[in-house]
Amino acid sequence: MAYGSRPAASRAHADYVTATALSANGPARSTVAASWWRSLVQHGLDPAGARPRRAETLSGPELRQRMENSDLLMHVARAKLDHLYKCVSLSACGVFLSDADGVVLDARWRSGDQTSFESWGLKPGRSWSEAAVGTNGIGTCLAEERALIIHRDEHFLDRNISMSCIDAPIYGADGQLIGALDISSARSDQTATANQMIAALVRETARKIEADCFRHGHSGQRVILIDDSDEGDAVVAGGAAVALLAVDENDLVIGATRGARLALGLAASGPFSPVPADDLLAGGAADTGLASAERAVILKALARQNGNASRAAKELGIGRATLYRRMKRLGLPSRFEQN
Repeated sequence: MAYGSRPAASRAHADYVTATALSANGPARSTVAASWWRSLVQHGLDPAGARPRRAETLSGPELRQRMENSDLLMHVARAKLDHLYKCVSLSACGVFLSDADGVVLDARWRSGDQTSFESWGLKPGRSWSEAAVGTNGIGTCLAEERALIIHRDEHFLDRNISMSCIDAPIYGADGQLIGALDISSARSDQTATANQMIAALVRETARKIEADCFRHGHSGQRVILIDDSDEGDAVVAGGAAVALLAVDENDLVIGATRGARLALGLAASGPFSPVPADDLLAGGAADTGLASAERAVILKALARQNGNASRAAKELGIGRATLYRRMKRLGLPSRFEQN
């Protein structure tokens, strides 16, 4: 368990969840217990399932509409879900993609495990939001916007305690949460160590999906990766995030992934006013992917013009003074300034 000692065999899971969620310090000491409290108090759920909620499975037309609303996410994710499934399928794991509301949109599983997953309701069209089924991988990942593992009896509902769920959030090009990537295990002997290994795959795949969504959203702009020295600060609630910037022809940053936004002090989501790349990356420009790209462009222009800065500036479509300022900032050889 994530909090306290494991309950005695004679004590029902539902009783333990209720007692822990309503205890004086349980929710404060454990993120799982805090989720149990939300499930019990905020969402009015019963861990024993005695107070069932309304139907949680979408109709065919409703699911198709959800899928259309998440068309880019599904398109970008499809091949990556296939690859991820190949990595974990022999471990009786299924791969699931949800939208931002926790509705499962796509799934991969072995035919032999299908019955187990469907008996839990882990299938396309089913809502796995925290409000619908309490603490679980997909719903709690979305509620807390962080990568996490919900292992077996950390689930809120007693009907779900046979599962281990490993999840990571996915953000869209504007920094908004657009879905969750989940691997759930049908193995009764799934270990915490195995969960940690799978979690690394889930986080990495979620980052790749997010990066491709960003590139699709900024297909007309130059997309720059903030390199590892800066990306280390780009952390989204417990998981390293992809840090990309979209730069227009005027060297203005007009888009950024969630990780880049948090690392550079931009609005976490939604539109923001264009920011000069030089200003945004001040103090570390020489160490960034943006500076490397700019240095390469300038050096190529100078090489084509035999080191003549005036002609290189004309080729680049900027003034000679502007070129000199950029050369100085990038630490380019002073010999070019004499031409």
